[in-house]
Amino acid sequence: MSDILIDIADTGIATVTMNRGDVHNAFNEQVIADLTAAFSRVGEDPAVRVVLLRGVGRSFSAGADLSWMKKMAGYSHEENLADAMGLATMLRTLDECPKPTIAVVQGPAFGGGVGLVSACDIAIGVETATFALSEVRLGIIPAAISPYVIAAIGERACRRYFLTGERFSAAEAHRIGLLHELTTADGLEETVAKTVRSLMDSAPTAVSAAKELIRAVARRPLTDDVVRDTAERIARQRASAEGKEGVGAFLDKRTPSWRS
Repeated sequence: MSDILIDIADTGIATVTMNRGDVHNAFNEQVIADLTAAFSRVGEDPAVRVVLLRGVGRSFSAGADLSWMKKMAGYSHEENLADAMGLATMLRTLDECPKPTIAVVQGPAFGGGVGLVSACDIAIGVETATFALSEVRLGIIPAAISPYVIAAIGERACRRYFLTGERFSAAEAHRIGLLHELTTADGLEETVAKTVRSLMDSAPTAVSAAKELIRAVARRPLTDDVVRDTAERIARQRASAEGKEGVGAFLDKRTPSWRS
């Protein structure tokens, strides 16, 4: 069976599943390449409206595969750089996916697994999940995942968990912003379904435009250029076919075309 499974349902929900339960969905260079291709594929598919990222078995993802780490130990600087760029590109592809993404965290997420959770737009996890950014305990650092983890949990929390490498609970992950929702194992699928329904109520091109807006505005000073850019973005969306349909449906008190 493939290490990465892609299922695109008629409902417009795409599911990308890490299928390496025997190694806790850890990744190596091939898995990283396959994830990059999967995120590109679902992002470009006009039929896809929501993307779910899952892992099979007990863990969401343990990060780097041990055999891959052993191989990396003998790499030259150039080989290490090329390898690291593969991971960085995969995470960026997920982060910039034009479709809304949901991490369905059914178990532990460590290292790069935390990076995957952070790069998704929404993260829903079970109360029993545990997390760690344990790279420093191996003499390395969580560099490739850092832009997404810092954006998710903030610099202050990273100053603790990047430096100590300690494990933390799902409750703590929720408190610091890594998880948006906490649920029981039995309630996980209903919580995911509820969030999917909310996303499906939103206009698809507006959702993509909203994601682009966040990237354009976040962590930038409020300059004249930023103000002008935000005005240009709303003007384009108002004038779009979807914008006209949404406002018209609201005024006419009818359901917009994108809602089933």
